[in-house]
Order: sequence, then C-alpha cells, then structure tokens
Amino acid sequence: MNTDDSSLGRCPACGKQISEAWLLVEYEKNDSTQGIWAECPVCEDVVAPEQ
Repeated sequence: MNTDDSSLGRCPACGKQISEAWLLVEYEKNDSTQGIWAECPVCEDVVAPEQ
C-alpha cells in the first residue's frame, strides 16, 4: 500500500498539508497558469492550497 500521497500544498486557513486525494477541481487561469481547488480534510473548507 502506497501512503506517500503527493501534497497539493497547505490550507491557507489552518496550515495543514492537503494531499492529492482531496483535489476537487483543476483549471487554467487567464494567465495560462494552473489553478486548483481542494477540500481541506481538517477544517473541511474548499480552498486554493498554498505552496
């Protein structure tokens, strides 16, 4: 069993790491960079993870 999930970044609200398992949406921003939305498993908010 592989428990080494890649991290999307930290929750801006509580600071906890968010793994790829919590990814909700990937999208392309107007400046051609990639954006993501994920659910924080700790505070249960939908956030844009910070690197």
